[in-house]
Amino acid sequence: MEQEKQVLVIFPHPDDEAFGVSGTISAFRSKQIPVTYACLTLGEMGRNLGNPPFATRESLPKIRKKELEQAAKAMDIEDLRMLGLRDKTIEFEDDEKMIQLVTSLIDELQPSLVITFYPGYSVHPDHEATAKAVIEAIQRKPKQERPTVYCVAFSNGHEEEIGTADVIHDVSAFAEQKMQAMRAHISQTAWMLKELEPQVTNQDQAALEWLHYERFWTYSFD
Repeated sequence: MEQEKQVLVIFPHPDDEAFGVSGTISAFRSKQIPVTYACLTLGEMGRNLGNPPFATRESLPKIRKKELEQAAKAMDIEDLRMLGLRDKTIEFEDDEKMIQLVTSLIDELQPSLVITFYPGYSVHPDHEATAKAVIEAIQRKPKQERPTVYCVAFSNGHEEEIGTADVIHDVSAFAEQKMQAMRAHISQTAWMLKELEPQVTNQDQAALEWLHYERFWTYSFD
């Protein structure tokens, strides 16, 4: 893992970071590398309201804000930015507004590494709109000023089009932090943890592979 100067993580929803980046974030923080997490929404349109319901559409963002803060604590993120956009509407935001939002973060922080979704390979419209804005903002920078960009991809068949990940982080030393980040987002992850935690306890290889390794695609602007 590179010795970065500053890492900027940009995702649209609370819990996006937990699934595939929380081990990497924890590893960077263990080296005292500054990590800023810019989360665009509070996930107020999250599909899980419980059965019976534990939340309403009005109360869910308050719950998810607290969960996000707890996840950031689990990963030792000190700079958490909640940018106040509305869940499931990122694709309808003005393109230039989104690009300038990302540009302002990059200009302020001067990150050596940015982590986001891979445009075209991240399924959800909010994911795609976020990735598009990040890539365009960095594309506009002079080549010598561009940070490295690690992308997360998980759409069906993505490896057939973009190949296998060129960056694989062994985050097994930070498995507990990763699980704590997942548990922090319990309103949305309870269904997954109910299945995952016994698998990890029983040393299921597929579960351990997911827990111990995080994969990224370095975005090429050429």
